[in-house]
Amino acid sequence: MTALQSALEELRAGRLAVIPTDTVYGLAAACGAAPALFALKKRPRAKALPVLGCCVSDLERVANFSAAALRIAERLWPGPLTLVLERAPSLDVDLGGDGATIAVRVPAHEMALELLVRSGPVAVTSANRTGEPPATTVTEARATFAGEVRAFVDGGRCDGAPSSVVSVTDELRLLRAGAVTLAEVRQALG
Repeated sequence: MTALQSALEELRAGRLAVIPTDTVYGLAAACGAAPALFALKKRPRAKALPVLGCCVSDLERVANFSAAALRIAERLWPGPLTLVLERAPSLDVDLGGDGATIAVRVPAHEMALELLVRSGPVAVTSANRTGEPPATTVTEARATFAGEVRAFVDGGRCDGAPSSVVSVTDELRLLRAGAVTLAEVRQALG
């Protein structure tokens, strides 16, 4: 069984998997298993979990994309840009935060996308203990979570730069600076 198959089985069983992204390694769970992510990382529930998907249509299951958000996504995804959008009313899982918005992203990493095509959207957080540096290699992630996570997908060294986080719920707002600038996001709007 390949590491991707193992990760997919773990996610489908409601357990966690470590996966590579274009930024850092992520600790992933099916959206319904998000409480396990909060517990393992000791992450405060006030800090919502972002969701990764393989494409916009995949993420439309969890978020409402405005025309502006669609334009940004079609021009800048896949890539290190997280969009904060209105949460889809049909999404009835606890991802933390205010429950009104959701952070979504399509990573530019071939192995992550291959997994996401098969798994559907997953809740994700950086593969590290809260307050520690995020893992940029599977070896670092395994050192942190060996014995607690069974599936580790080795996608090589990740960039390490955080994704930019931009709110597109009302006016365009940069919530976290990262690899994509607000000017690039504005330019994507046309």
